[in-house]
Amino acid sequence: MQGFGTTIFAEMTALAVRTGAINLGQGFPDSPGPEAMLERAVAAIRAGDNQYPPGPGVPELREAVARQRVERYGLGYDPDGEVLVTVGATEAIAAAILALAGPGDEVVVFEPYYDSYAAMIALAGAVRRPVTLRPEGGRFTFDPGELRAAVGPRTRLILVNSPHNPVGTVFTRAELEVIADVCREHDLTAVTDEVYEYLTFDGAGHVPLASLEGMRERTVAISSAGKTFSATGWKVGWITAPAPYVRAVQTVKQFLTYTASAPYQRAVAYALGHELGWVQGLRKSLEAKRDRLVAGLEAAGFTAYRPQGTYFVQADIRPLGFTDGMELARALPERAGVVAVPSQVFYDHAAAGAHFLRFAFCKRDHVIDEAVERLAELR
Repeated sequence: MQGFGTTIFAEMTALAVRTGAINLGQGFPDSPGPEAMLERAVAAIRAGDNQYPPGPGVPELREAVARQRVERYGLGYDPDGEVLVTVGATEAIAAAILALAGPGDEVVVFEPYYDSYAAMIALAGAVRRPVTLRPEGGRFTFDPGELRAAVGPRTRLILVNSPHNPVGTVFTRAELEVIADVCREHDLTAVTDEVYEYLTFDGAGHVPLASLEGMRERTVAISSAGKTFSATGWKVGWITAPAPYVRAVQTVKQFLTYTASAPYQRAVAYALGHELGWVQGLRKSLEAKRDRLVAGLEAAGFTAYRPQGTYFVQADIRPLGFTDGMELARALPERAGVVAVPSQVFYDHAAAGAHFLRFAFCKRDHVIDEAVERLAELR
C-alpha cells in the first residue's frame, strides 16, 4: 500500500472542516432517506436485532435483491447462493478483486476510476491496465481500439463502472457490447460497479452488462443501498453473480468483515420492495440539482460536462486560467470557500485529468447556490 496514503476524500473533507468551506467534494447527500425505511431500522434495533446476521446476509434482503434484478432487468438470481450482502459496495469491490485476481494478473479499468479500485488491485498483487475516458460530444467515452490493446494474455478481470464516478457517463448499449465482445473473446470476468443504477438523467437508462448475451455467466454485479436510498453511512451493499463466483467472493469476505448491519439490512429489504417511488423522486430532484450546479459553474467560467448519472460534475478549470487541479483544489477553500476533488488522483495517466475538478451536487439547493456564488469570485 506504499504510495496510497490518506484518501483524497479524507484530505479534502478535513480541509473543509478546518476552513469552514462548503464541501462539494465528497459524494454524500445532506438529506435523509425515506422515512419509512429509517423507522424500520429503528424498530429493528429496538426489537433487539443487534447481533450477527447470517454471513451471506439476511434472507429477506437477499430475496429483495433477487426480485429487484429480475423485475428491473430480467436477470434471475437465486437468493440462496447467487446473492451476497456486503459492507457497502466498497467491500464488495475489495472482496471480488481479492477473490478473482492474483499476483501478476492484469485488471483492465476505465480511468478516471474510483480510488479503491487501484488500492484493491495492488493488495491482490495484480497489475492495472487503464483505458482512458475522454470527452467526446459533451460526454466521456472510450476508444474501442485502446480497450482491445489493454487486454493481454495475463488479463483476468475488467472493472466496469456505469453510471460512472467521476465523469457521469452512462455507458450505452453499443459501448457495453464492445466491452462484452472483449470479455467473450478473451474469456474475461467482468466486475461491474452499478451503485448509481437508479440515478440517471435525461432519459439515459442503465443497462447491466450481465444482461447482454453471454455475460450473466461471467459477470459479478455490485450495487448498494447507499446511493439509491441516501443512506451512505449504513454501508449495505450486495453482489449478484453465478454461484461459483459468489462462493469465491464470500470466502474472502468472511475474513474481511464476516457480516454486519443486521437492522439496516432489514430496513433496506423493506425499501427495495416499497420505496422505489421515493427513489424516482430523488432522481428528479438530483437532475434539477445537476442543472443548477452546471449553470452556476458555467456562469463562474468553468467548462462543465453535464453528467448522465451519479452525483458529480466534471469541470474543466482551463477557461479560468488554471492548469493544475490538485493545486487549485488545495487552494480553493481559502480562495473561494468551496471544496472540490481534483480528478487527476483517479488516473494512472494524471496529465489526462490534471485540468478537471469534480463537484458533487447531492446537496440542498441553497448550499449549491452559495457555493457557485463563491466560485464566481475566481473570475
